[in-house]
Formats: sequence, C-alpha cells, structure tokens
Amino acid sequence: MIGRQLLRSATSVGANYRAACRSQSRPEFAAKLSIVVEEADEALYWLELVHETGLIRAKLLTDITKEANEIVAIMLASRKTAKTHGLLANRKSTIENRQLSDRGKLS
Repeated sequence: MIGRQLLRSATSVGANYRAACRSQSRPEFAAKLSIVVEEADEALYWLELVHETGLIRAKLLTDITKEANEIVAIMLASRKTAKTHGLLANRKSTIENRQLSDRGKLS
C-alpha cells in the first residue's frame, strides 16, 4: 500500500508540473504549482514512512529524500515568484486601464 501511494504521488509531481508549464496565465501557473508542491510533499511523507517502518534501509533513502526536499523547495520558490510577479502585473494593468472621462478627468 505504501509503495502504491508513493508511486501515485511521485508520478503526480511530474504530471502536474507538465500541466503547469502549459498554463494560460500566471495565476493558473501558480495554482498548478501549488498542486505540485502538495504532491511532492506527500511523496516525501511516504518516503519518511518507509524509513520509519524500516521497509528500506535509511542509507538507501538518503539521496532520494534529499532530492524530494529540494523539489519541494524549488517549487515553493517558483510558486512564490509566480504569485509576486502576478500581483505586480495586476497593479500595473489597473493603472493602464484608466480612461479619460468626457470632461478630461481620469475616471
């Protein structure tokens, strides 16, 4: 059961990252990266459970656990960047959308 759950969450990371790369907007990209982060963290959970139950020797899990932690950190940073740039873009666009009224004042 643990192996199936680990396989499911780990393969979901790649599938959801691929979907994020095909996003139509920054908010959609950030939302899909949130799913990637959740799935990568879940895979990390299952790796920790494998370690705690002794199903695989700790020495064999060291590299893959380190890599899973790195993937979570990278995806979190990417999501933060996407959200930050999306907010800045939205602020800029609201200023640009102002129009002059009939009396020559900004509305």
